[in-house]
Amino acid sequence: MSERGALRTRLDLLAREVAKFGAVGALGLVVNIVVSNVIWRATDIPVVRAGLMGTVVAILFNYVGFRYWTYRDRDKSGRTRELTLFLLFSAAGAVIETGVLYIATYGFGWDGPVQSNVFKVVGIGVATLFRFWSYRTWVFRALPAKEAVLNAERFLGQRRPADEVTTPGSGRG
Repeated sequence: MSERGALRTRLDLLAREVAKFGAVGALGLVVNIVVSNVIWRATDIPVVRAGLMGTVVAILFNYVGFRYWTYRDRDKSGRTRELTLFLLFSAAGAVIETGVLYIATYGFGWDGPVQSNVFKVVGIGVATLFRFWSYRTWVFRALPAKEAVLNAERFLGQRRPADEVTTPGSGRG
């Protein structure tokens, strides 16, 4: 595969990953906002605690979506490690997300229903950038290069003929 073709394949895979991450994240956003709003309206739990509860439910929802759809082709050998790191980075994202809501609520007194939702979404947006980087870098680790290329080709439907497959020492490639 040419250098340009390899770059195009990598960019295509990244675009698909971002789209899948965004789709799962969008559904997680809906879960987060719905759970937070139900708690805000149905209980006397303070705004920030209710927002954190919505975040925790969304984190659990997102793990399932990320593991079994967005990153289903990634290494599955260390599930305990993966889940531990996912929860660790998700907790850091929750601190970022809840911190924005906390500052808006207690720092500026912006705690009306619309304001709470706006700052909840702003916090989610900031935390999402952190989560995307940390999940793809540390949690759902890429497979070794050869296996990743074969999975990418299979995924994109670009199988090479058997006579073009590189074997060690064959001088092809």
